[in-house]
Amino acid sequence: MKKLLLTILLFSGMTAIKAQDTSAQDTTKTTRTAGTKSVRNWKYKMDLSFGDHEDSVKVRKAHKGRFMGGITFTRIDIGFSRLIDNGSFSLSPENKFLDYKGAKTSTFSFDVLYFGYRFNPNFKMYIAGGFDWTLIRLKNNITIQQNTPDLSYIEEPVDFSKNRFSSSYVHFPLNFELRSKENHNGKRFYFVFGPEVSFLLNGKVKQISDERGKEKFRDDYDFQPVRVGGTVRLGYGGIGLFTKYYFNDMFDSVPQAGLKNIAFGVTFGLN
Repeated sequence: MKKLLLTILLFSGMTAIKAQDTSAQDTTKTTRTAGTKSVRNWKYKMDLSFGDHEDSVKVRKAHKGRFMGGITFTRIDIGFSRLIDNGSFSLSPENKFLDYKGAKTSTFSFDVLYFGYRFNPNFKMYIAGGFDWTLIRLKNNITIQQNTPDLSYIEEPVDFSKNRFSSSYVHFPLNFELRSKENHNGKRFYFVFGPEVSFLLNGKVKQISDERGKEKFRDDYDFQPVRVGGTVRLGYGGIGLFTKYYFNDMFDSVPQAGLKNIAFGVTFGLN
């Protein structure tokens, strides 16, 4: 994960790399006829897009309205996660086994595709698709149990140097984006908000100890199979801040009723 995060940070501004056979303005075609020979020289253009390059009025005049979409790599969210137990950041006795290290409990997500419509240079709406991870670093020496009707655990006679309890989802946010005019540096202010629905891929327990070494276990761990939430982003240029709140419970487990999740942090690649 650390190597992945370093790679993301290095390329966080990149949203798409595309090669295309350009149109009449971008393609030069030269034909010379000498006897029966005809020589044609074609020029191709490789375009590396950063941020909202395609919508920049410094590149071309923005259309009043148009559809847009494709494969991308953007809205990279890196931050922290917190559990909210029936409105409180303090865990109830029923959930005390989930006590976690706040500085090491994190969230990570990004989008890989989108499709939407830009109504004017300052407003667009689009649906995106991507992946989302929540990584809880547990304090206690416990093991969350697999294949149980409700979330359960056993206490372990070992001292874990790492005891991480995580979930991964594929998410589909519907975003509404407001943005200012470009300034003299070609940058804008962004305000992005909207609902999101996510579908569980899997849950995972990763443990490291001197006694057992490194161990990994996968199961659904009673994480919600369908998660519904909302996101707000505020940024400038290609960087900003985000907050995500999930409306339904974190677990599909009766003892954990009312336990929800909130995330916040830095977002890269706003566009």
